[in-house]
This record gives sequence, C-alpha cells and structure tokens, in this order.
Amino acid sequence: MTIPEPRLFASPSTSLRSGGDGSMVLWSETALAPHPTSVAGMFRAAAAADPERVLAAQRAGDGWRTVSYAQARAAADAIGQSLLDRKLGERPLMILSGNSIEHLLLTLGAHTVGIPVAPISVAYSQQSRDHATLRAIVGLADPGLVYADDGDTYAAAIEAVGGREVATSSGTAASQAATPLAELMGTRPTGEVERRCAEQTPDTVIKVLFTSGSTGNPKGVLTTNRMLCANQQMMRQVWPFLAEDPPVLLDWLPWSHTFGGSHNLNMVLANGGSLWIDDGRPAPGLLERTLRNLGDVSPTIYFNVPAGYAALVPALEQDAELAERFFARLRVVFFAAAALPQQLWDRIEQLGAQLGASAQMTASWGATETGPAATSAHFTSGRSDCIGVPLPGVQLKLSPVGDKLEIRVKGPNVTPGYHRRPDLTAAAFDEEGFYRTGDAVRLIDQASPESGLRFDGRITEDFKLSTGTWVSVGTLRPMLSAAEGLLQDAVLGGLDRDYVVALAWLNLAHARRLAGAGAEADARALARDPSVRAAVFGALERLNRGAGSSQRIARLLIVEEPPSLDAGEITDKGYINQRATLERRGIMVERLFAEPPHPDVIAR
Repeated sequence: MTIPEPRLFASPSTSLRSGGDGSMVLWSETALAPHPTSVAGMFRAAAAADPERVLAAQRAGDGWRTVSYAQARAAADAIGQSLLDRKLGERPLMILSGNSIEHLLLTLGAHTVGIPVAPISVAYSQQSRDHATLRAIVGLADPGLVYADDGDTYAAAIEAVGGREVATSSGTAASQAATPLAELMGTRPTGEVERRCAEQTPDTVIKVLFTSGSTGNPKGVLTTNRMLCANQQMMRQVWPFLAEDPPVLLDWLPWSHTFGGSHNLNMVLANGGSLWIDDGRPAPGLLERTLRNLGDVSPTIYFNVPAGYAALVPALEQDAELAERFFARLRVVFFAAAALPQQLWDRIEQLGAQLGASAQMTASWGATETGPAATSAHFTSGRSDCIGVPLPGVQLKLSPVGDKLEIRVKGPNVTPGYHRRPDLTAAAFDEEGFYRTGDAVRLIDQASPESGLRFDGRITEDFKLSTGTWVSVGTLRPMLSAAEGLLQDAVLGGLDRDYVVALAWLNLAHARRLAGAGAEADARALARDPSVRAAVFGALERLNRGAGSSQRIARLLIVEEPPSLDAGEITDKGYINQRATLERRGIMVERLFAEPPHPDVIAR
C-alpha cells in the first residue's frame, strides 16, 4: 500500500472588510484550532511521544553531539528546580552566549517552571567596546541569573553585568566566581517542578525578547505561552505536513531573535522534530561551516534570511553533490526578515527543478511583538515580494499613513506589551487594539485578497525626492545589495533632493577576486581598485536600466569603515540602521550630492 504524501499547504480563505477611513481589515476564515496552553506542555508531549528522538545536535569536531528528548526533559527538570531554589520568580534567566545545547536546556528549564528567559544578542557582548547597550538591558531586565558558555570569552560582558550570579560551562569569570552549569543540571527535582509547570497559564510570560534598538535602547517584548503556542498552531494549520512529517532543521538563526528562537525552535518542539545547530552563517569565513554541515544534514525545512540565500545559492550552483543533499528531502524553502530579490528566488526554484525536487519557496511576515508569524504565503505565488495572507486567528488592519498602508495586527499571537515600559506599551496599540508595526504593505490583487499582500517598505525609512516621488527603501535597498554579489549592504539617501544616492559596503571576498588581491587587501584598497570600481559602475548601470527616478541609484560611495554597533549603525541582528548611518555619516552624504561629483563617488 502506498502511503500518500502529507499535504504541503492548506488552501487560503481570506475575507476583507473596508472601513470608512480608507482602512481595510483582513482575516482568515479558518478558525484557530485548540492547542497546548504552555510551551513546556508542547515540549513534554513531544518527549513522551518519542523520548529517544534527537531533539538537538551540535557540531563536535568531525561529528555531532546530540541530546534526545528524554535527556532534555531530565535536564530541564533539574535546571527548573535550580532556578526555583534561586527564587528567580519574575526575574529572568539571562543568556549572553549563542545557540548551543546548553542554551536550549537552560531555556527549557526556565519554560518548565514558568520563569522568563531573556536571550541576549551575542553582538552586545562580543562586538561592543563599551557594553553600554548590555548594561541598559541588564538594568531594565534585572536578571536573577546570567549564563555565558565561556567565562573567559565573555569576561568583559560578565564584568558589565556586575554583582549578579553568573553560571558558565567553562573558563573563569572576570570578577566573580561563576557557578558551574553542571551544578544547575545536577540539582534533584522536587514536586515543586511539577506544580509550577502545571500552574502555568496562557498568559504566563516565559520569554523577554529585546528588539534591535533601531530607535533607541532595546525594548523588552513580553512573550507569553499564549503567543508562542497559538503561533505554532497557526503554522500547523497552514502547513499540514508538520503533523505527519516531524521537521528536521539545520539552522543558524540566533535564538536572541524571534525568527530563530520563537518561530524555528518552537516549530521543532511543537511537532516533535530535530534541530541541528548550524555553527556557520552568511559571513566571510563562516559560510564554509554551513556548507560542511549541509554535507551531513538534509533538512526538511530550510530557514534563512535573504543575505543567507545570496551566499548559499552560488555554492549550490557550483557543487552538484551538495545541491542534491540540500534538496534531498526538502519540503519548504523559507525566507523572512527582509525582501528577497526575485532573481534569487528564481535561481533557487531553477536549482530545485533541475534536481527534480518538490520543495516550495515561501515566505511570511511578522515581528517580535507578533510571536512572530502573522501572515503566511501558503500557496504558490511565484513572487518573492508576496508575504501571504493572515494566519488563522489573526486580524490585519491596513491603515492609511500618508500614501502608504501600515499593517497592524490583532490576535492571540500579539504581545501584551513591553517589560517595565507602560508608556511604550500604550503607544504601540491603536484605538481598536491593533499593534502598530510601522511596516507598509499593499494588496497584490484588490479583487482577490487570497492573492496575498506584498511588502511595501518601512514607513519611517521611506522618503520623498524633491519631485514629490516616494522612494521605497525596503524594496530598492535589497535590489542594490544583491547586485551581482558585489555589495554586502547599503543605505539610501535623497530626502528632498533630485535623485537617490547610496552609501555601500563591499562584499570583500568578491571584491578581492575581482581585484586579483589576497586576503590582506582591506576595504580601503579595494574601494580604490579600478576593476572593483568598474564592476560596481556596471552593476549600477544594469540596475538603473529602464528604472524611474524612485528606483534609480544616481550616485554611490563605497564606505571603507565598517558600520558601528556602539554608534547604532548596525543592529544586534547585523542589519544596517538606515537613519543612524545617514546621520553619523552626514559628510559622506553631502559628498554624494557635491557638484562636480567628488572623485570617490561612482556616478551614473
């Protein structure tokens, strides 16, 4: 007897109602089904169903170190008791280091007894010089226990935390004796663990996620059981295959960010899957690790950001064996967090088609405050700009702001507010209780809401030229950054000017190949290399061909100094802060508009 393949996507059924103020409300006609009331409940159910299944794996030399659901359950109970012994209560467990089995076990321990966990971006500990942002977060969160995997690597960050109990797995703390993680894991659970687990409600705050701080110090988003459990049920309803095909992920996305930590990790827990922790990422010197790991693991769902696919796709195109392993059992190729250029979407689809793979490209949209997924493109669209339709249980309001439509969200996946900031909480919601996202969208087909929405940029980033024409930074910037792999990132300027300009950072590896230079060639030398400048000039020419004024980059200046985390130019997730960069580099922006053009400026 042939067992039928589980259905990949559920058919969308979306309704739309227009308001008198020009707004529109969209919702799914599919009701949200019942679901677990706590993340601990999801995890324990998966552990009971298949205790020996691998929950997580981490690279260890030439092989992998694994932990089963049963082992994780035992460790979580022990850690949960150790946290109760320390009387953390509402004071969170703060984790400074990145994704690891230890990080996961600590998180599950906190979830088990209903104590919030606050995973903090590694960038605030490892890339900052003054640790001012980390100090601000610690002051706001007031953690009861802080964990860093290595006391030596995180010595400066531990010093910045100041006067709090710190747990480590190795190394020695800088100014205080650290508690060994083994001591927490060796705690004997009591009946209090079971009681605290059973007492949790959907409104129990189990995580505080700090946003990137693009408009000031990071805000702590209160994340509840209801948000995370409802969000996973929403995804199970639009991706029916999850119920029959436990997901296998190879994922690098950081758990300090909602995409990796709330969406991907919880999808594994909710569906009894396995997560292989990728120690690589789309960055110089680290992509090779991802490629090595893909040689060992064939995922069923692959999650990444557009920059990750821009780095990965050329490698897959050049290595047929690796591409075969990548697509071997892949069901869904998923991106989020930024716009994906259509040409990159098409190349991924072509690769899969050449190998006879049935994997579908898809995307969704959401925010830290929405658990995170609020929309899903659970249908074949062929469009990289389609972010889909509302998930079951979610209402979307498209509210006019200038000539844009801001997308606002209401549903069980939406945060109750911000940690210790009632002022920010009040400002985040409109008079009807919809969360204001600041993102803009448009209907792909006004007559057919099932066709989905397309992302239309950030309202606060967009600007008008002197002609009154709006420039959509969220759509133009990714097109420039993806231009033939030459540029790593860029910011756009031109407010009240006659044309659009760009400050851009080179993809150093690509630039060195063009220049025939070795690894010692730095950004300063490459920015002046004739071959590199000619290639950037040609890429701009091709990008601008046939484009109107709002989609045309008239002048570009290659930036030699990397963006600064401490100056607010780069967020903890590695994204460029448009506003802060333009303000800090005002002299360079003026150089772009100088007449005649400055010699360093590449003009088209």
